[in-house]
Amino acid sequence: MSTIAAISTPNAAGGISVIRISGDKAVEIGSKVFKTRKDVNSMEGYTCAYGKTVSDGKVIDDGILTVFRAPESYTGEDVCEISCHGGIFVTKQVLRACIEAGARPAEAGEFTKRAFLNGKISLTQAEAVMDVISANGKQALNSAVNAREGKMFKQIKGVSDRLVKILGELSAWVDYPEEDLPEVEPQTLRASLLDAIAVTEKIIKGYDCGKILREGIDTVIVGKANVGKSTLMNNLLGYERSIVTDIAGTTRDIIEETARVGELVLRLSDTAGIRETEDKVENVGIELARKKIDTAQLVIAVFDCSQPLDEQDKELLALAENKKSVIILNKTDLEQILDKKDFEAVSPYVVEISAKNDLQLEELSTMLQKMFELENFDSNTDSFANERQKFCAENSLRYLKETLETLEMGVSLDCVTVTLESALDSLLELTGEKVSEAVVSQVFSKFCVGK
Repeated sequence: MSTIAAISTPNAAGGISVIRISGDKAVEIGSKVFKTRKDVNSMEGYTCAYGKTVSDGKVIDDGILTVFRAPESYTGEDVCEISCHGGIFVTKQVLRACIEAGARPAEAGEFTKRAFLNGKISLTQAEAVMDVISANGKQALNSAVNAREGKMFKQIKGVSDRLVKILGELSAWVDYPEEDLPEVEPQTLRASLLDAIAVTEKIIKGYDCGKILREGIDTVIVGKANVGKSTLMNNLLGYERSIVTDIAGTTRDIIEETARVGELVLRLSDTAGIRETEDKVENVGIELARKKIDTAQLVIAVFDCSQPLDEQDKELLALAENKKSVIILNKTDLEQILDKKDFEAVSPYVVEISAKNDLQLEELSTMLQKMFELENFDSNTDSFANERQKFCAENSLRYLKETLETLEMGVSLDCVTVTLESALDSLLELTGEKVSEAVVSQVFSKFCVGK
């Protein structure tokens, strides 16, 4: 396998940058480009040396070389890491020197892919690496770290190992009837199937909560013109992003940003105020707002509580009625005409605020936790990281239930092996123990270069 190299730190100026080299010739290449008092080729794993990176006899930079010896490295191969000053140009010069010395540029996620292929991590652990990098909150990080440490893999592995044992016993009993082998007891098989179903169902159940923590909630802020949508968005963001004026129709397009409310991330979209207008551009924005309501996971509907409801308000309530929605009664600093109770039939989540004076983020955070059933979600438990894992688990669960139904119909034990084998195959595909090269390539194509 060829030796690869890439910049493993962000492509930006900083204190230091790290260039990673992995493969059979990693140490040899390191010795060519990094000059130090030590003999790089004889350096032991987990040791460092100070020196200078050179190319064509000219010094590029000084820094630190760290050596990791196979198999005790991230990839399971010999690895060298050069830490240099964090300028963009100097970092690329060091990488170029490594490539000129015999390495080839690494592909996206290739270091982690090699770790998987060399048995250092499971496929689920590899996928968790990206979740650790992209974690945007404490709960999301806890969930990703647990996956990276292999907690979910161990649970699924426990189920698949049990299925392998059962299939082995069933096959031996069916294939060698002349041998005096004990018959698999239906009740024992049933108990094992019920346990496998329970474990798989539990992890699948936590998927939606885990996904929300990892990816955030697609949220749309809607309301009539001048009810305070843009002020609300600016307050959620903590800075002025949407234009706020007394003139109706200021927002004509969808403005998108990300805001944190407690442990949750809201992917916010501020939309054009819903109203009757002859302005063609504004009408396009209003139509986009209506479409955004259909696709959003959460609707924040804003109303001016100092004004009576009109037809446009009622239309908005009708649009929000069948969605997960929070109703904001804004402008409580003015004389209130609207009653909170009148809105609770549409949504139990109603907040009274003055967007320009206070926001009550804690109350909003509590509501969202309850709405998305996150209040009792334990991020230290196992949950799937992506749709690929969930798809494999759901396939396995379907086959496990079919096997249980077949067993309870009184069908002979040799007939249950077909669906049981399919359940096992799905679990092995989930963990990566039995997975096609196409799936592996698709998984690692989502990684950044250098990871």
